[in-house]
Formats: sequence, C-alpha cells, structure tokens
Amino acid sequence: MSTNTNPEQLVFGLDIGTRSVVGTVGYKKNIREFVVVAQSTRFHETRAMLDGQIHDISAVAETVGEVRRELEKKIGRKLTEVCVAAAGRVLKTYTIRTDYSLGEEMVITDELIRSMELIGVEQANSELRSKEKSDVTYFCVGYSVIRYYLGDVPMLSLEGHKGARIGADILATFLPQDVVDGLNAATDRAGLTVVNLTLEPIAAINLAIPEKFRLLNLALVDIGAGTSDICITKGGSVVAYGMIPCAGDYLTEALMTEYLVEFNTAEQIKLALSEKKKKITFTDIMGLKQSVPPAEVKKVLDKPMKELARQIADKITKLNGNKSVSAIFIVGGGGKNPEFAGILSECAHLAKDRVALRGAEVLNEVHFLEEGIVKDPMLVTPIGICLNYYEQNNNFIFVKCNDDLVKLYDNGRLTVMDAAMGIGFPNENLFPKRGKELDFTVNGRRRLIRGEAGESATITINGKPASIASPVVRNDDIRITESTAGGDAHAYLNELTDVGGSIVFYVNGKKVSCPKLVTNGTELVTEMYEIKSGDDIKVLDYYTVDKLVEYMDVDREGTVMVNNVIALGDEKLYDNFTVDFGITNADLTASERENGTLERQEAEEIGAPITLQVNGQDVELSGHAKYTFVNILDHYPFDIAEGNGRELIMTVNGTPAEFVTPVNNGDKVELRWG
Repeated sequence: MSTNTNPEQLVFGLDIGTRSVVGTVGYKKNIREFVVVAQSTRFHETRAMLDGQIHDISAVAETVGEVRRELEKKIGRKLTEVCVAAAGRVLKTYTIRTDYSLGEEMVITDELIRSMELIGVEQANSELRSKEKSDVTYFCVGYSVIRYYLGDVPMLSLEGHKGARIGADILATFLPQDVVDGLNAATDRAGLTVVNLTLEPIAAINLAIPEKFRLLNLALVDIGAGTSDICITKGGSVVAYGMIPCAGDYLTEALMTEYLVEFNTAEQIKLALSEKKKKITFTDIMGLKQSVPPAEVKKVLDKPMKELARQIADKITKLNGNKSVSAIFIVGGGGKNPEFAGILSECAHLAKDRVALRGAEVLNEVHFLEEGIVKDPMLVTPIGICLNYYEQNNNFIFVKCNDDLVKLYDNGRLTVMDAAMGIGFPNENLFPKRGKELDFTVNGRRRLIRGEAGESATITINGKPASIASPVVRNDDIRITESTAGGDAHAYLNELTDVGGSIVFYVNGKKVSCPKLVTNGTELVTEMYEIKSGDDIKVLDYYTVDKLVEYMDVDREGTVMVNNVIALGDEKLYDNFTVDFGITNADLTASERENGTLERQEAEEIGAPITLQVNGQDVELSGHAKYTFVNILDHYPFDIAEGNGRELIMTVNGTPAEFVTPVNNGDKVELRWG
C-alpha cells in the first residue's frame, strides 16, 4: 500500500466485528477528502466472535475471505495487504510522562519527536509488565500524546523549536497478545497481511470527533455487537480509553429469551424496529409463527437498553475522573436504536441534545463511488480504519519476532535489536554468556579466572541467517534462539604460575630440595587440587620439622637440631637451614663441648629471655637455649611470603645477616623488604 493519492494506490480496511465483517477500499484524494471505491459487508454465519474476541479462527477467516473476494471483483485487482482494528476487550491504558535528553540544544525534528514518543510507549509497556502478575503478554495497539514539553514548559507542538530536553505525557493502550494474534491468524488464512493495526475507538474518533473539537470534554462510544468501546477527549487530546463487554448482542439475547427464538431471528426482530412496520413476524424454535407489534418489542428492550446505557454512562464518568462529560457521540450499529440516545442521556445526566448518533454528518467529506451506500454510524469505524493508515504508515511498521507481532517506529534504521526489544527479549540472551568464574586469592592477592564464552544468539530473518545488527523491514519474520553459556572456569594448583618452586635444606650434611608447601585456609593441598571460588591459597616459604620428617619419610629418633639449636616438631625451617636428625645425648654433649657452648646453653635454658630492638621496637625472645635471627619471626609480626620479588633486608647491629646469624640481648635488628 502507499499513501499516494493516485486512485491506483488503494487502502484496504477491515472492521472485523462480533456480528459482521465490513471491508472498505479507498484512497485519500487530498488532506480532507477520502474516496470509497468499494464496500462489502458479510455477517458471521455462526457466533464465531464473542465480545470482540475471535473464537473460531477458521470461520472468521472464511468470512474475511468472502469480503476480500467480493471487493477484488469490484475493483478488478488483487488485495494482499489490510488495515485492521481491535476491539477494546481487556483493554489496558497507561498514562506516562517521558523525557528525552538531546545532549545539547538543537532544532527539534519530527524524527526526534517520534523517537521520544516511542520511548514513552516502551516505558508504559515496561510498567504494564511489572504490574501485571499474570502470564498474559500485552501488545500496544495505539497511543496518543496528551501534552508535549519543551524542558518543563507545556507545548502544543515541538517541531521546529530549539531545546536540549523534550518530553510528553503519553496515553498508551494495550491489548492481550491473544486478541492481536487472533486477528492476524484470521487475516493470514484469508490471504492477507496486516500492515496497520489500531484500536476501534481510535479509528472511529478520526471521523467522529475532529481535532478542532477535542479541546472540549467529549466522549465517543462505539457500540458494536459484543463490546462498547469508549474514548474521552479534553484539552485537545484523547485522554482516556476504555470498554465494556456489553453492546448490541445484549439486546438481541433479551429478545431470544423473551420470544424463544435463535440468535439470528432475534437479530432480525431487533433490526425490524427501524423499518416502521405495524407488525413484526417471526417463527420461534417450536416452529410457531409469531406476530408482535413494534411497541411490544420496544418494551422488551427497555430494561436491557437501560442497563447497557447505565454501564456505558458509568464507564464514561469513571474514565473522565468521576465527572460528567460535556457531550456524548455514538457510532456503531449497536447504538442505532432510536430510543437509545435518549436513555443514555438520562443515565449520563445530560440534556437530550448533548447525546447524539454520529453518521452522515461526519461523513460529509467521504465520497462513495458505489451507488446506494447509506451514510450511517456503521461506516464510521471502517472508514476510520482506512484513514488511520495514513496517520500511522510513515511512522510504524509491523514485524513478527518469535511469533509475536511487534509494532516499531520506522526511522529507516531498524534492526533485529529493535524487534528484540519490542518483545522484551532480554539483552543478556542475545550475546554469548560466559560460564561461572573462579574468584580466589593467592598469597593475599585476588585472582579471577573467567569462564568460557558461549555462542551468540542464533538469528534468522525470513529463514535466512542474520545478526542483531541486520536491518528489518515491514512484515519480516524474525526468529531468535537465545545465546548459550560457555563452560565454567576451572583450574588446578599446578596450572598457577605463582605456585611451585622449592626450598633447600641441609639435612645431616646433605643438600635436600623440597617442593614449597601450599595451603588453602588452614589445610595443606597438593598440586592436583582443583581450585574453588573463595579459596585462600598461600604458598609457604617454610617447612616445619614435622613436615620435613613426613616428606623425607625418615624415622625421627633422638634430638633434632636446627641451625645447631635444639628444635621441636613445629619449628619453622626456611631456605638454607641446617637440620640434623638422630642426635643422641652423648652426641649433643660432645658437640656442645667441642663448640664450648654447653655451659652457656644450660645456663640459658634456665635463664631469663633476651630483648632485641627490631625496627626500633622492643621484642622479647624466649624458649630457647640460644637464638638466631630466625627466632625473631616467632615473636615479631612479619610475613616473609609477601615479598613479591623484592629483596629481604636483614641486619644485626648494622651488619648484613642471615636467618642463622646469632642474636644476643640488646642487639639492634633491621628486618624489612627493600
């Protein structure tokens, strides 16, 4: 379809109602006039629709197909694209304020305004999803701007102004996805593709209440067979939408009960009231012929009409902030009963001349090429559907994304990403997901190993491979299979570069190289240990006497000497320490005598501890017969595992020292990382 005013370019609009399907084919001659080339109406043979909802898709598709074929015969060409409108069944409306920062002051274009409006619609959609607790998916069928803002200043129009921030109060309308899917399924089976979808009251208001009247507080009610759709205008905009699931069929059902007739017969009785007959004749389900005066039928309909009018009036008042509107306009076949407008005026507490049926008077600028077409309220919505196409076509397109119909603002740069956002497809499911990471520490430093990357989402457009950046156009069928997660991160101790190395000891005069010990928390772990998140890995630069005995798998007999000092099992052994196993008392005595230290050692074993100055701090050493530099580590807080490659500075009284260097009472010691 095209909005070209050339009569060869035609718009096909379908009003798929509860009782009938009305098809209109025409074109816009100029900004005011619309030309209807052909018109067709078919009634459903069964109750395939209830309250505006398609129940029997095949039956509705057959009726739509009949309308399409009749119109094709009239215009002499094939129809493949169609505009439709949905009834307001289970309608949800949200009014939301949206603001759009432009970054810097610039001239506001129509594209910027439409982008801002679309952002507002998405905000309303997000709010709807967050508030609805059911699994029902909702689809935006239309929106209207109540008020624009330039900064914080209310404006009637923004185009051409300069500013850095624009905004709007937007009224967005949503219907359950199953309603929209039903319309698409029926038209698809009839060989038609939907190119524009709107709401029935939005379509009707295009004709029934022109923009110049919308400054007034008015109500439009489109009374069909199954639903009565309502919209409210005020201050130049449509400010509210609503519906009640009660309309013309409610009156028909009252006649069915009263006269014991099937639905179609009751519908004929109702329509006969407008034919000014003296008697209305029909046959009931018992096969008996009946003949009743119109006055009796009107009396039967009096109570249900009052109930219908009451529900409509109450809904209008509620939508209008619990206040009466100034006037009510009625369109649709369900409101054609001549008594109904007066009853509605009473229920709405309005003067009779403030409630009117809108028909021929709003179709003055609609011209019919076919003869015999009567301009009545039933044509307002079908023609409004066609006119709505001209308003929406340049701004929106429809695509399918994972079987959901998506309405997108057409800025000429639409991609798969836009469609994915339109159905609420999570961003994280578009891009590769990594497996779980490993988060642990080694020697006090945090280490992070990332999980493996998964596969990106698989995307096709009309069955062909695509990506999230691929452009989309009207009626594209997009399929997105969510991305996958990669494998979780895993690592073993022997894979870490900062784990490993050895410590050298001199055991009984022989050089012994031992692998450095590794702990996780307080537990020793082997090189084949699989690391877990939260592990606290430390590489020790010492052994204990017990661990050295265990590693060497030797029998521990006699006394153990570390750097020529008697040691217990928990004594720490650092690099290049000397260790002697199996020292007997006799050996110890001879050794000590040879070194001339026995008497002093025995004295120290029972003597007072010694005090050193370590980095200017007094440190007391105790528990040994004699002391070497390494004993300082038992009493002074210094972690030699935190060097990270730096030089360890050790001096005693200003002279460089080693761990085996003797220390005495009053010595001044320096111990730090260079």
